Amino acid sequence: MATKAPITDLAKEWLRLDKNPETRKEIEALLEGNNTAELEARLRHRIEFGTAGLRAAMEAGFSRMNDLTVIQASQGLCLYVLEHVKDAKERGVVIGHDHRHHSSDFARLTAGVFLSKGVKVYAYKDLVHTPMVPFGVKSLNAACGIMITASHNPKKDNGYKVYWENACQIIPPHDEGIAQMILDNLEPWVWDYKSFENPALVDPTEKLVPAYFKEVDSLCIAKDANAASETKFVYTAMHGVGYPFAKEVFERFGFKPLIPTKEQVQPDPEFPTVVFPNPEEGKGALAMAFKAADEAGASVVFANDPDADRFTVAEKQASGEWILFTGNQIGTMFACNALDNWRSSGKSDAKVAVLCSTVSSTMLAKVAKTEGIHWEDTLTGFKWIGNRAIDLEKEGYDVIFGYEEAIGFMLGDIVRDKDGVSALGTFAQLAAKLYKNGTKFFV
Repeated sequence: MATKAPITDLAKEWLRLDKNPETRKEIEALLEGNNTAELEARLRHRIEFGTAGLRAAMEAGFSRMNDLTVIQASQGLCLYVLEHVKDAKERGVVIGHDHRHHSSDFARLTAGVFLSKGVKVYAYKDLVHTPMVPFGVKSLNAACGIMITASHNPKKDNGYKVYWENACQIIPPHDEGIAQMILDNLEPWVWDYKSFENPALVDPTEKLVPAYFKEVDSLCIAKDANAASETKFVYTAMHGVGYPFAKEVFERFGFKPLIPTKEQVQPDPEFPTVVFPNPEEGKGALAMAFKAADEAGASVVFANDPDADRFTVAEKQASGEWILFTGNQIGTMFACNALDNWRSSGKSDAKVAVLCSTVSSTMLAKVAKTEGIHWEDTLTGFKWIGNRAIDLEKEGYDVIFGYEEAIGFMLGDIVRDKDGVSALGTFAQLAAKLYKNGTKFFV
């Protein structure tokens, strides 16, 4: 049985490797204070790389998200991709980041690792919502993609999400292969905060953001009716990156401008008005949006999570009560709407398919059986939904919709991942249609 290394040795190894003065000070202070318990928690075990990539609190230590562990993960990922993806250097990597503390630095350090090995790097220098990374991988035929985000986690956390060359989140055995490659390459070979200034790095924003919205435009089938709608919509970004994208999709769908929840609409890594910046938390998380809607006379509230890959909706009732729909309710409405739109376009539904995760409601299966279309459930997580959608496409199916109950929705093939922005535009279009006919969602 291997002897357990003294915690002081692990601390010395950390200080040998770490070049960030702030995180070095954290470990030095814990050593000086003889805080063995905290040193054990931070240094004894490594942060684990899995199908979800990395996610942890941002602080010093091998088990946390910080400059060193991001560099180590990037080195392992880079070498694994070079070994397993054909023409990876030329195809390149797509990197995006959200607004959280240290996200920009983590993105820069990641880019520096790939550049140091001669890999083409496409990095969004400004904030993007998470779907822009898989969209970039798809559009550029890149070898992989990385999004720096902790989604709807508390402010202390950050994460590192990986997409494979098929523009889906990774699944086994790639997670295990990458994890081993990380362990085999722990010594930092580059520490580059200035990678975004490297002339070899390409910022694809001007090309890909318009291209993304052009594909989202395909979901807009009633622009004139949208423009005529008198329905008022209030929006909250949960202090995340979603507002510019939400505004754009609303404009492109022809709607009057969204009414923003002013206290929550700008990116703020402190998330000052919510403990958990997750619209799935319920009415407490949306209290400010409800207040803004009441003041504006709006009957519908939309919310994205901070990286805008999730979406939820609430509707005001005649009693004044706000009803927040579940992910299963929204998913069922999306599926029925997607099928109606597909059939209205004159396309055959003989090979139409819809997907959901196994923890989601059985309602989608019942809809599919009634309508005579193909349905499957997958293991939990969009990595499984997205990859299964691609497999079904190879079998000749048109996968028009997929969802998981945790308010994640995939509309069409813009990305084979959840996307809160395309969901927002599509649901607004459905709402405008119902309200024009004097109907509400919740009756």
